[in-house]
Amino acid sequence: MQIIHTIRELHTKLSNQTRIAFVPTMGNLHAGHIHLVEIAKQHGDCVVVSIFVNPLQFGPNEDFDSYPRTLEADCKKLEGLANIVFAPSVAEMYPGFEANSLNQTMTINPPPIADELCGASRPGHFAGVATIVMKLFNAVQPNVAIFGKKDFQQLFIIKELVKQFNLPIEIIAGETVREADGLAMSSRNAYLSPAERASASQLNSALQGIVSAVKKGDDDFNLLEKEAARQLNEHGWVVDYISVRSATTLKHATTNDENLVVLGASKLGRTRLIDSIEINA
Repeated sequence: MQIIHTIRELHTKLSNQTRIAFVPTMGNLHAGHIHLVEIAKQHGDCVVVSIFVNPLQFGPNEDFDSYPRTLEADCKKLEGLANIVFAPSVAEMYPGFEANSLNQTMTINPPPIADELCGASRPGHFAGVATIVMKLFNAVQPNVAIFGKKDFQQLFIIKELVKQFNLPIEIIAGETVREADGLAMSSRNAYLSPAERASASQLNSALQGIVSAVKKGDDDFNLLEKEAARQLNEHGWVVDYISVRSATTLKHATTNDENLVVLGASKLGRTRLIDSIEINA
């Protein structure tokens, strides 16, 4: 496994590869990331994992500075799985970078859905995500890229990016990997105190409650959303949103939609957790 820090060297190393599978990450790797890398091994001759904490997708009051950076430990976890770890600096990914400015005056403008769900409370987040993913795609030039379903809205937007810009990249979705109590694995789970960790699976339980009700024929989605949010708030959460959407369009669900997804984001203490569960016809 090689660790590469520049795009120039990356292009040199990948120039003779016939099928590249790519997993973009922000590092602090856990079993969920490793699952995506294992999927990548099934779809490519050369597996590239990027580790880059992207400042463009963080808001001014978010956790960019404190986001865990564990490159050495991450590389150890990737031994035997990845062929290349691409770990660029901020200056490498943002030409013209200065101490107080990325100088990124051109960005990807995502579709209107980017302003809903997570985007409603994180303005500009998905523009930052789409822009760095396009940069990484240009750097790696993969045949296949793997993204997790936990970030379902992100997955949807990346699929639109690939479709609308005619990128020759197949996007593969990896299933969410969970702890034994149902909590979706996330790098931000490390922020949870022991007491918060004991309660953290309540978000997944709330979404599972909606899934169970819908499967039994309950189609009052608005009421189900409100009740799930109420229960979480009563247990000390600060709910951002609970929403039942079409898994195909991410529009608000209707009784005509065959495939649905229940999405939720909520804060427990200082930690913002997200989750999603699909409901297939």
